Amino acid sequence: MAKYYVNNTAQSNGDHEVHEDGCYWLTLVVSKKDLGFHSNCKSAVTEAKKTYKKSNGCIHCSEECHTS
Repeated sequence: MAKYYVNNTAQSNGDHEVHEDGCYWLTLVVSKKDLGFHSNCKSAVTEAKKTYKKSNGCIHCSEECHTS
């Protein structure tokens, strides 16, 4: 299981990116919400959508959950 976070700041397209702990791009995030431990990015994105309906997986660390 891996720990996931969602960026509190939306990208220009309105998406809030979900990152796995250890992702380089997570180090650049100023404000994030801890999503806890998940067995995959799909459940982490589902958890993120409880706060941000437009959540999406990071193309680098959660590629299978990246949709836009």
